[in-house]
This record gives sequence, C-alpha cells and structure tokens, in this order.
Amino acid sequence: MRRVVGLFLLLLVVLFGLSFALLNAGPVELDYYFGTVSMPLSMLVVLVLILGAAFGVIAALAMMLGRQRELGKVRRRLVETEKELNELRRLPLKDQP
Repeated sequence: MRRVVGLFLLLLVVLFGLSFALLNAGPVELDYYFGTVSMPLSMLVVLVLILGAAFGVIAALAMMLGRQRELGKVRRRLVETEKELNELRRLPLKDQP
C-alpha cells in the first residue's frame, strides 16, 4: 500500500512538472557576466532550483564538518578527563590528624 501511495505521489509531481513546463515554455534571455543564453523559462527555473539545492548541500556539509571536528576535540578531552579521574581514584587518601 505504501509503495502505491509513493508511486501516486511521484506521478503527481511529474504531471505537475510537465504542466509547469508547458505553461512556461516561452524563451527568456539570461544575461550573465560572460555572455547571454536564451532558454525556456521552465528550464531556467529548474536549473536555478538545482543550483540552489547544490549550494545548500555544500553549506550544510561545511557546517557538518565543523561540528565533526568540534565533536572530535570534545571526545579527546573526555578521554583525558576520564584518565585523570581514574588516576585520582587510585591515589591513597591522606590520614587526617
């Protein structure tokens, strides 16, 4: 049942995308620093969406790598602290007068 619902949703998204492409088939001029490109509006919107998603993934990966580095530092500090605690537990207690 779950697979059928998934296929239905996929078909719905594809049909929505096709109708979007047909409604926005007119060409547009894209001026950028190195030249000009003429392409359908729907293709331009899809390309910009893909580029935005790629930049978002790259930014998220950069943040994740920073957090992984920080996590490694904290784990090393934890190991050092546990070693120090174990050494302190082994020391004999001094007699009080």
